[in-house]
Amino acid sequence: MSDARKGPDEADDSQCDSGIESLRSLRSLPEPTAAPGSGSSQSGCPQPWRHAPETHKEPEKEDADGERADSTYASSSLTESFPLLERPEAKDPSPPAPGSPLPPAGVLSPQQLEALTYISEDGDTLLHLAVIHEAPSVLFCCLAFLPQEVLDIQNNLYQTALHLAVHLDQPDVVRALVLKGASRILQDQHGDTALHVACRRQNLACACCLLEEQPEPGRQLSHPLDLQLKNWQGLACLHIATLQRNQPLIELLLQNGADIDVQEGTSGKTALHLAVETQERSLVQFLLQAGARVDARMLNGCTPLHLAAGRGLNSISSTLCEAGADSLLLNVEDETPQDLAEDLGWVPTASHLEAGSAAAAVGTQAMSPLC
Repeated sequence: MSDARKGPDEADDSQCDSGIESLRSLRSLPEPTAAPGSGSSQSGCPQPWRHAPETHKEPEKEDADGERADSTYASSSLTESFPLLERPEAKDPSPPAPGSPLPPAGVLSPQQLEALTYISEDGDTLLHLAVIHEAPSVLFCCLAFLPQEVLDIQNNLYQTALHLAVHLDQPDVVRALVLKGASRILQDQHGDTALHVACRRQNLACACCLLEEQPEPGRQLSHPLDLQLKNWQGLACLHIATLQRNQPLIELLLQNGADIDVQEGTSGKTALHLAVETQERSLVQFLLQAGARVDARMLNGCTPLHLAAGRGLNSISSTLCEAGADSLLLNVEDETPQDLAEDLGWVPTASHLEAGSAAAAVGTQAMSPLC
């Protein structure tokens, strides 16, 4: 799955390993027995990385974000290749249910090996294509044969099959890939892990699978999941969930070890700063109750109260003050939140304090001092 046009700021080949080299691990697969009359190379085995000849290309589909959600690999050819993966002695070709143990891998024929190691012109493996074309039966069958390293091959957009399964909201496929040891820390062309994608698309079920499932016995966890890992915009998963105003996602991330005060990489904002910018008071209250540091500083020294005061968000300013925010802290420009409030015409008198408390109680925007 890839865009034919590449922008000038797109990551070059040296920025991120596409994972193609990991395909050498296919040598660990059982040695195939050449069938009589089957096409083979001089060594007796087919060339596994040879692209299949193009027969038909489907129109490219685009999702709501404008990115391609389909492949040039035709749906019909995908389903036609599936019989190559079936065992001749199998009487019931139905795939195993998600999460159920897969049958042990047998000896692969040259045709089966070639089908399993197919890579499209977009860098998509058969696993990518099975996700794209919503063919879980193909994917579950592949998982019975493929070594763990092949699960982490990235296409031309640096997406793994796990990225695509989350992007297309396929939690059963996400669970199956995680159980087989698929990496959850690989980053796509935007620096997003599969969990970043789940937070951006608000796929709570997929996020639960990524956070709570563990590889089954015999499948090692290559790298632990890092919830503080940031994408190329400097955003951790918690920042994205906060910008989406999704409290269940935020709570799930915090329960699994996300740092509530982690700073994003461009200006040093925490989730509480971002919640203030959403102007949603209930989200600010939620983060404060979850333990967010009320006077966390940005790189320029601004606290959440600076942001609220500078935007004239009276009720949120009152909420921060009630949580203990200091209205006299200076930023790098020697401005306090109280200074910003006064610049907007707020007069810190006792009567305004009472009005501000009453306004905060009903959620109105009456004129009030800070603290």
